[in-house]
Amino acid sequence: MDIKTASALRRLRLVSGPEAISFLLLLVCSVLKRTTDFNAVPVMGAVHGFLFVLYVLFWADAWNRAKWPLKTAAFYFLMSVLPVGGFFAERRLKREADDAVIASRARTEGVVNA
Repeated sequence: MDIKTASALRRLRLVSGPEAISFLLLLVCSVLKRTTDFNAVPVMGAVHGFLFVLYVLFWADAWNRAKWPLKTAAFYFLMSVLPVGGFFAERRLKREADDAVIASRARTEGVVNA
């Protein structure tokens, strides 16, 4: 994995957690708007919208650079529209990055799979 691909995956991973948190907070704000006089939906909606757009841009970049199959790309996109999906995406992306680092080190040290 080259440095640009690793950076694209890292950017996607770093935005997936905050995007999931903002989605959950937006849901809480929506409930509070309907049950109390507290209305933070316009602010939280803007924050979540910004983070969602970042997620989609970083997702498209990661898909392009990592050459994911359609199934993997669809999984990561689906994670962006589920309320807690960003947490699962972040966890899986971290695992992918760790596996790539291990494979890269094995290649540079000349270790071959038996």
